[in-house]
Amino acid sequence: MTNIETQQILINHGLLDPPADGLWGAQCRAALEDFQSMHQLPVTGQLDDATYSLLKEAPVSQINLGADIASKIISFMLKQNYFISRGPNRYNIVYLEGANADGTLNNDAFNEWNDVRFVIEIPENTPKIVGKWLATTEPGATYTFNPMNPGGAFRIAVGQYRAWRFGRHGRTQYPALVQCGEISGYRDKNQDGKRTGDPFVTGDNFGVNQHHGWDMQFIDNASAGCLVGKSIEGHQDFMEILRGDSPKGIPSDRRYQLTSSPA
Repeated sequence: MTNIETQQILINHGLLDPPADGLWGAQCRAALEDFQSMHQLPVTGQLDDATYSLLKEAPVSQINLGADIASKIISFMLKQNYFISRGPNRYNIVYLEGANADGTLNNDAFNEWNDVRFVIEIPENTPKIVGKWLATTEPGATYTFNPMNPGGAFRIAVGQYRAWRFGRHGRTQYPALVQCGEISGYRDKNQDGKRTGDPFVTGDNFGVNQHHGWDMQFIDNASAGCLVGKSIEGHQDFMEILRGDSPKGIPSDRRYQLTSSPA
């Protein structure tokens, strides 16, 4: 079994971030150790005979889905064939647009905090929410009408992207997830606060970070197109949860993945 084949199996089990690249490092060893632990094998991080056999034969466990908001989000991700992290302390970052914290719909009004930032864990095949905070996936009024880019303010497209790492944001350089990979979205050239008819763009240098919004009443200048949690405390909690998502030995430049979803 090649490294790529082994990695793809671990990805299928939700234990290793995609893509399978054939390079065997700390993340692969940690994923293999989790696989061994799940199947009551000696946890060595090595591809021994017993582990090799189970990798070839063990089916991917079915996720138990209910009527709760976590299950609905994971169900959407399954239908889209998105990658889903599974196992204890492995987290899925999801931004749900036009929704309240309980998952009910709102009118997704312009310049208001009416999206939700979720962190979802699937420790024993059942999704659960470990964090949820009011947020926005769109720019506020300040940068919609006074964009930093002449093409218009950026708004991320619904999809899944592996494009962020731990870093620092803003003039005070507080902890945040900073863009380090390619994402896609729209430029609001006509400044109407909507995606409809806007130019579609893709790039890895938009500066679209995941940070906080200073507890502001409205979005205003808290977002120029970034993915922003409303409260300072909520963002600190978000970052603290993600720090627990990095197994020992994982590089600090690990990329994080998020899913942007319509409600």
